Amino acid sequence: MLLLNILLWATAAHAHCRFPKLIITSVRQTKNYQTNSGVTSYQRAPTSTLEASGNVWFKIGSISAVQGNGPLTSDEKTWPAYKKTSVEFTIPKNVPSGKYLVRVESIALYQAQSAGGAQIYLSCAQVEVTRGGNGTPGPLVAFPGAYSANDPGLIWSYYPIATSYKAPGPAVWTG
Repeated sequence: MLLLNILLWATAAHAHCRFPKLIITSVRQTKNYQTNSGVTSYQRAPTSTLEASGNVWFKIGSISAVQGNGPLTSDEKTWPAYKKTSVEFTIPKNVPSGKYLVRVESIALYQAQSAGGAQIYLSCAQVEVTRGGNGTPGPLVAFPGAYSANDPGLIWSYYPIATSYKAPGPAVWTG
């Protein structure tokens, strides 16, 4: 059932939220009014014949929902990605050269008070890294399967007011 939910979210997301550009200087930019960008995953992939099964994805960036000590508000202090139209992230210098698929996610938490309520909006872009490094990216995860509907980053309670947020999935690989 979880697999079905994730696949349905991915399908529905395309019509609701688009990430139409990936700027090669490592900036994701969109023309949507409210993008609330989030997790960025990378996968080394021969993009013409990609077989994306198994543990091949690694995370290179994340914007967390960060809250202060005051009440939950609708501003950039509470939600750093709120109303952003572009987000910068750095491709780690030790990423090996090759063709990659970048998966950009935005996780909507407004209905995430129980399992299955989070909405995952995603888009992908193909990039090629040249003059890369010799790092070993990881930890590696698979999609579907990297997330569980009960993961703390996919369940969000407004009360009591949380003061931190951990995105679902693996740790960010910094190279």
